[in-house]
Order: sequence, then structure tokens, then C-alpha cells
Amino acid sequence: MHRLDRTMIAAPVDRVFAIAADVERWPEFLGHYRLVRMIERREGGGIVEMAAWRPFGPARYPTWWVSEMETDPDTRTIRYRHIRGITREMEVEWSITGTDGAVDVSIVHDWAGPGWPVIGRLAAELVIGPVFIRGIASRTLAGIKRKAEWT
Repeated sequence: MHRLDRTMIAAPVDRVFAIAADVERWPEFLGHYRLVRMIERREGGGIVEMAAWRPFGPARYPTWWVSEMETDPDTRTIRYRHIRGITREMEVEWSITGTDGAVDVSIVHDWAGPGWPVIGRLAAELVIGPVFIRGIASRTLAGIKRKAEWT
């Protein structure tokens, strides 16, 4: 499964990167995040536990995962490798490029799917990617855009 989500943000590029990289503060302004907690801190990242809601009309479905996170302020990239949860082994890369006022933020998710015989890849391609990952990533990008443009 390969999934790309992106948005343009009219804000200083360093502000956008700082907001995106400060994951522990996401629940303060991203209502769909239930929890973000650094389990282990390292230079430029660490191990982070995240939990979010995927809304379906009035109902909400809980999601949860743990990732190794690396940030690179020089290239303005943030990388995650999921190490626990149904999305284990998923690779995620945030890329924040552009100039102040015209910032392109993209999130790429790459994953072979859960290790379920026969249906794992189909589940990733047809349900997990387009429904859950897109549903959460699009809300995350929209919230970061709001925060960066109004800060």
C-alpha cells in the first residue's frame, strides 16, 4: 500500500515543521488524537505511542500504534516506522518543503499490510489505507494547517 496525503500551508516553513514535529502537543489542537506520548526520548526523536479516533458519522473507531520517530530539521522531514499495532512495519515520511507562505506538506505511508494470510494486502489497500490512514492523515494535515496559519 502506498498512500500520499498533502496540503499547502500559508505560514513560515520553520513554524510548520516545529508544529508537525512537536507530536506530544497534537492532542491540544487535533481533536481526533486521544493520546500522544513519548515512551523513550532520543536525539531527534524516540519511541512514540499514538492513539486517534477515526470518525464514522456520529460513531468513532479507536486506533493505536507505536512508532520509532526521527526528525531532521535540516531537510524538514519526519520519519516514523511503526513497531507495534496493526500497522506494524509501516513506513511513514513527512516532507515539509517550500518557502515562507507557500509550504507543501506531504505524508507518504508505505506498507505491505498486516500479516494476515491471503487478505492482509487487500485489507491494507481497500480498507486500512483509504478509510483509516487517509481519514486520520487528512484530519491531521488540516489541523496542522489551521494551527500554523493562525499562530
